[in-house]
Amino acid sequence: MQFSAVNTIWVLVGAALVFFMQAGFAMVETGFTRAKNAGNIIMKNLMDFCIGTPIYWLLGFGLMFGGSSLVFGTVDPLIRGDYAAVLPNGVPLWAFVIFQTVFCATAATIVSGAMAERTKFISYCIYSAVISAVVYPISGHWIWGGGWLANMGFHDFAGSTAVHMVGGVAALVGASILGPRIGKYGKDGKSKAILGHSLTLGALGVFILWFCWFGFNGCSTVAMDSDGAVEMAGRIFMTTNLAAATATLTVMIITWIRYKKPDISMTLNGSLAGLVAITAGCDVVTPVGAFFIGLIAAFVVVFGIEFIDKVLKVDDPVGAVGVHGLCGATGTLLTGIFAYYPINDTFGEMSGLAYGGGFAFLGTQALGVVCVIAWVAAVMTVVFQVIKHTIGLRASEEEELRGLDVTEHGIASSYADFMPVAPQVLTGETSGGTLASVERAVPVEHYPKASSAEGGAHTDARLTKVEMLFNQARFEEVKAAMNEIGVMGMTVTQVLGCGTQKGHTEFYRGVKMNTVSLLPKVKLEMVVSKVLVETVIETAKKVLYTGHIGDGKIFVYDVENVVKVRTGEEGFDALQGEDDV
Repeated sequence: MQFSAVNTIWVLVGAALVFFMQAGFAMVETGFTRAKNAGNIIMKNLMDFCIGTPIYWLLGFGLMFGGSSLVFGTVDPLIRGDYAAVLPNGVPLWAFVIFQTVFCATAATIVSGAMAERTKFISYCIYSAVISAVVYPISGHWIWGGGWLANMGFHDFAGSTAVHMVGGVAALVGASILGPRIGKYGKDGKSKAILGHSLTLGALGVFILWFCWFGFNGCSTVAMDSDGAVEMAGRIFMTTNLAAATATLTVMIITWIRYKKPDISMTLNGSLAGLVAITAGCDVVTPVGAFFIGLIAAFVVVFGIEFIDKVLKVDDPVGAVGVHGLCGATGTLLTGIFAYYPINDTFGEMSGLAYGGGFAFLGTQALGVVCVIAWVAAVMTVVFQVIKHTIGLRASEEEELRGLDVTEHGIASSYADFMPVAPQVLTGETSGGTLASVERAVPVEHYPKASSAEGGAHTDARLTKVEMLFNQARFEEVKAAMNEIGVMGMTVTQVLGCGTQKGHTEFYRGVKMNTVSLLPKVKLEMVVSKVLVETVIETAKKVLYTGHIGDGKIFVYDVENVVKVRTGEEGFDALQGEDDV
C-alpha cells in the first residue's frame, strides 16, 4: 500500500483535535455541576480515555472493523488482522486506529455528565469500559464497519448516531436507574434548580468543543489529496459552523422569550446541540440545510431538556441526554430530509425529502436510529442493573452530601487556594522539609496599659460592631467610603442569602428558582470606637442606596471587649496601631 502524507497528516490532526474534546467535555461537565464534585468529574473524563484506549485496542476495533459479517466484526486482540478493505486511501493502519479510538472515547465520556455528582467511581470505570469494548463498536460496525445499516444506505458521516446518540441513550438509561440527586425534586415532584458552580468553565468547554468539532467533522473526510476532498472539507467546515451558530442564536431567543432573560447555560447547550445535529449530514447538506438543522435542533434541545427534567423526572445535570441523545437522533433524521450532494459512489444521487428524494432514504435513517437506540438501551440496562445489584451504582447519601471529591478521592476541595479548607494539625517532627515554611509561635508580648492621663487608656470606651450585607458589585465603593471616614480595619466574607422577598424569581435551565433563592452577597464586619457609629451608618446608606430590593441591611451590636492576641491589650487599646478591626 502506498501511503499519502497529506491524507495521513489530515487524519492525525483530526485525531489530536477529537482527543482534545475530552478537555471540552471535562470543562462543560465540571462547570455545570457543583464545586464539591469538580475533581471527581475531571477524574472520570480522564479515565474515559485511559480506559477506552487499551480496551478499544484489545477488543473494540476488531468488533467494529474486522470481518465481513453484517452484525459484528471479529475478536482481534492487539489488532493483528487484515484491515486493508476499510482503511482510507493512503492512510496507514495505526493512524486510522488512533483516529477511531478518540471517537470511541467521545461516546463513553458523554455518559458521565448525565450521571454526575452521585455515581460511584469504580462503577463508572466499569460501565465506561463496557461502552468502549462492546456497545459502541458493534453499533459502529453496523454504520461504519460494513454492517447491515451501511449496506442499506444509512448515512451518518461523523457520528450523530454512531457516537453522540449512543452516548446520549446510555446516559438516559444510566441516569434513570441511578435516580436524581438529593434535593433535585420536591415532595410535590417539582424540579428544583441545582446551579452549576462555574458558567465560565462551562463556556470554556463549549468553545473548546466547537473548535475541536472542525476536526471531528472536517477530518472525517480522511482525505485531502483530491479536488473533491478539498471541496468537501471546506463545505463541512461551513455547514458545521453555521448549524452551531444558528442553534446558539435560536436557543438564546427561545429562552429570552420563555424565561424573560437569555439563559446562559441553555444557550451553551444550544451550541452543542447544533454541532451534534449537523454531524450526521455535514458532508451532504448545503448551508441552507445546515441553517434549518441548527434551527430545529435549538427547539429540540430546549424543550427536550425540559421534558426530560420535568416530565420524565430524569436528573441530567448537564443536559447530555437532550444535547447528544435527542439532537443526535434529530440530526440523523434531518439528513434524510436535507441531503443534497451525492452520498457516495454506491448510492449516487440519494437526495433528501426536501429535494425530491422521496421517503425511502428518510425511512432508512429512521430505521437506523430506532435500531441503535434499542441496542444501546437493552445492553446498558443490563449493565447498569448488574452493577447496581453487585458493587452498587450510586454513592451513599453521606458521600453525595459531602461531595465525591473528598469521599471518593480524598481531596478537601478542587479549589484549595480559593475556598476555605480545614487547617493542618502538626504533630511530631516534619520530614523532608515539606513544612519548613510554617512559622514558629511567638510568645505574647504584654505591654503595660497607659494611664488616662497619658491619653492612651480608654478601657471604658464604647465598642460597637457594624455588620453590613449588600450586593457584591458595591463592595469597592463601600470600602473606599469607609476608608475616607477613617475606618481601615474590616473583615469581608462572601456569603449566600436572601431577605423577606426570598430572592429574585429567576430561571436556571428552564427551572423557576422561586423557593428561597440564595443570592451571592458580601458580608462586611468592623468594630469601631473612635469613628462615630452614626457616621459609619449614614455613609454606608448613601453608598448602598438605589431604591431597589436587595440594597442590603446594616446590623449594629454592642461589643463587650476586644483582645489583641499579640500584645494582650484589651478594649479600645486593642484597636489601636492596626486601626479599627
